[in-house]
Amino acid sequence: MPSSISISSSTFVLLFFSFSLVSILPPLILSASVVEDLNNLHPPSDFNSTINNNCLNNPSLRYCNSSSPLDLIEIFKSTIVASHLCNESRNPNCVETFPKIDLHSRPKIAPLYLSFTFFWKYCPLTILSINLSNNSIKGGFPSDVLQCSQIQALDLSHNDLSGDVPIQGFSPLTNLTLLNLSYNHFSESRISDSQFFKRFNSSSFLRSGLVPDHQGFTIKVVVFLFGFPMFVILMVGCLGWMCIRRPDFLPAVLRGGKHKFTPAMLEAATGGFSRNNLVGKSEGVDIYRGSVRDSSQVRIEIYRDEISGEGRRRFAEECKVLVQLCHKNIVQVVGWCDNRRLRAIVTEWTEGENVEIWVARSAPPWKQRLKILMGVLEAMRYLQEQWPQVGYDLRTCSILLSKNRQPLISRFRIGDQISNTRKIYKFGTLVLEMVTNKRPREEFERGEAEFIEWIRMHHPGKVHKVIDERMKKTGNTVDQATQGIGIGLMCADLSRGWHPSFDLIYRMMCKLSDSCQVPASPDHKRSHGDRGEGHRRNQSR
Repeated sequence: MPSSISISSSTFVLLFFSFSLVSILPPLILSASVVEDLNNLHPPSDFNSTINNNCLNNPSLRYCNSSSPLDLIEIFKSTIVASHLCNESRNPNCVETFPKIDLHSRPKIAPLYLSFTFFWKYCPLTILSINLSNNSIKGGFPSDVLQCSQIQALDLSHNDLSGDVPIQGFSPLTNLTLLNLSYNHFSESRISDSQFFKRFNSSSFLRSGLVPDHQGFTIKVVVFLFGFPMFVILMVGCLGWMCIRRPDFLPAVLRGGKHKFTPAMLEAATGGFSRNNLVGKSEGVDIYRGSVRDSSQVRIEIYRDEISGEGRRRFAEECKVLVQLCHKNIVQVVGWCDNRRLRAIVTEWTEGENVEIWVARSAPPWKQRLKILMGVLEAMRYLQEQWPQVGYDLRTCSILLSKNRQPLISRFRIGDQISNTRKIYKFGTLVLEMVTNKRPREEFERGEAEFIEWIRMHHPGKVHKVIDERMKKTGNTVDQATQGIGIGLMCADLSRGWHPSFDLIYRMMCKLSDSCQVPASPDHKRSHGDRGEGHRRNQSR
């Protein structure tokens, strides 16, 4: 490297970069990274005299007009950055000219060169165009670039710049004819009041945040005027559809009644009334297992018969009563559906079997059968005292068993007011079915009437012929079963105008239940055995 530089060489450098060292830096500057060169290269020994000679020849150079003492290290580092930046900007001959800084779509290096404040402080006079667009540059306006006051074009569009634009900082840029600050996020400024910015049209500030976006505003107004009413109509339509078809999708405060089900809700709960979910079927009633939106399992009884509008109204009123029933021996009613084409009652799902299957399958002892009857009677008393208008079905096939063997009345006679006499009659029939393990409607030609006559014919002398043969017939058991049959026959006797009250039946059943808890004495067994032997002797005669 030469130890000094000639006046002619200095004049040449003035045309290029206004720095003398650019023409004498080694080739390493053009190939190594700018950061490496800034760290590794140092000014030559005659750098000071070269700078002084340059200022004598061209006093307009930026470092020559600095009010502070010359910082030779900064000026030298500027020459290094300039060499790299000239090549990065694809200038054709960086030894002779440096007309533009073009870092368009160079997001990896643009922020780096913006950080070299010393370069912008001594910005080469030959640079006429700066393009830093489409680099996603964040932060405030890069005010350092405005130190290149001789530029004619500045493009900072398509970045993420924000904050205020330094309006006064643009005043020295008297040669600026092309400006593009579009697609940024600046704070709105009164640039329209500045004489400087009046030379540029609105295309310089599209969606920059500096001026109101009239086109965008118009679009928003149009969208609002047409879109908002459509949105309201759509929302009202959706809410209307949900209110009518799927109120379970609505928030709890908008549902109106949490117990009301629609056909669409029941269809969704049962998988489209799938045969796989059909668990029972009888005259006029289909029973499905379903799952509602809160994932709870339910039992859905669908009534296929058609009723009048007045009948539907009564049905709904009675269902409003059913959802209020609360007793350990009554299935919890979840809700109902009173649609014109579908009526249904929805209750909680019980995994256990019904009493009919339980008795037929497991042949339970008399004590367990009596416990079931007492649970049913407890539920009947509750209904009689608090909800006498509610009817129910007491057949063994409609009484369910919970996991802990509690009986649950599950079928209610909606719209069919059953008299107390009829309720007591049905309980008597239930007692007789539990003792005998018979199905009156299936095993007797004339149904319940013939079934009751058959039992009355054998009671009390031949009662062992009607008691479930699988039940252990100890002396005490036969005695209590005989008493149970007597209560059942008394309840099922419709030939008289008189019928026992609920209280009387309850007292009799409680007494029978209490006696079941006391084991029979040996004398009682012996006397019962003697009596049985006497019966056999009489029969043999």
